Amino acid sequence: FAQTLQCEAGGVEPCGVCHSCVQAAGRNQPDIIWVGHEKSGSIGVDDIRDQLVSDMQIKPYSSPYKIYIIDEADKLTVAAQNAMLKTIEEPPAYGIVILLANNPDVFLQTILSRCVVLDLKPLKDDVVIKYLKDHYDNIGDYECKFAARFAAGRIGRAMTMVESTEFAELRRDVMDVIKNAKDMDSADIMTSVKRVTNYKLTIDDYLDLMLMWYRDVLMFKSTNDTNLLIFNDQMTLIKSQAQTMSYEGLQDIINSIDRVKVRLQANVNFDLVIELLIMAIKENS
Repeated sequence: FAQTLQCEAGGVEPCGVCHSCVQAAGRNQPDIIWVGHEKSGSIGVDDIRDQLVSDMQIKPYSSPYKIYIIDEADKLTVAAQNAMLKTIEEPPAYGIVILLANNPDVFLQTILSRCVVLDLKPLKDDVVIKYLKDHYDNIGDYECKFAARFAAGRIGRAMTMVESTEFAELRRDVMDVIKNAKDMDSADIMTSVKRVTNYKLTIDDYLDLMLMWYRDVLMFKSTNDTNLLIFNDQMTLIKSQAQTMSYEGLQDIINSIDRVKVRLQANVNFDLVIELLIMAIKENS
């Protein structure tokens, strides 16, 4: 959407070849700003004031619009929402703010009333898989399926998975904890906690991968059906854990991951929460 608005061809779809489109595809179009945040669990008032409210007063660098995209906007604190209220209510003619969120119920009514709300439904896995195969030459069937399942109907998230070397590293680190947790001593646990700290801003992806894994193990333990699994490339380990881990232990790990997600939203001590999670995995493995 942002790419289309800035496209030099002026059509209803981005041309994909003009200077602006090429920059946008590489996420370095100077007038399409992705608003970031320092804390994993929330987008705070300072993030909004510095990156949106103040910055919007500066006119576009080279485009007709200045577009601000806030991903995971349902992490905006109440103070942050209040800080952006006047900007959303009376933006300059060139200013556009796009809020991407899974849960619109967390927004203040004063914010929602000043927005055009578009309810975008998640796409089916086969649609995402086809898109990835059509746009990426060197991706295999398994990677397409894995990305589609993990993305939960969001093509943008699937594309990030496929393109990002950081995501591949994150996935390896998740598997390292899963494979070795039961044999970790205190020093190993603290080393793992420090590694997880590198993913503070993508901790949701880290936890979602871990959640998908233990749901796979639980699913295989319950059904013995490999067709229902996401991690089909790890069948030996899935079968081994399904045999040795109890239903109660698997459910306790899944519940622990869910609790971590809730606690991180409340800005608790990150390292402590992750340490407790790894200990829960160790105790139930």
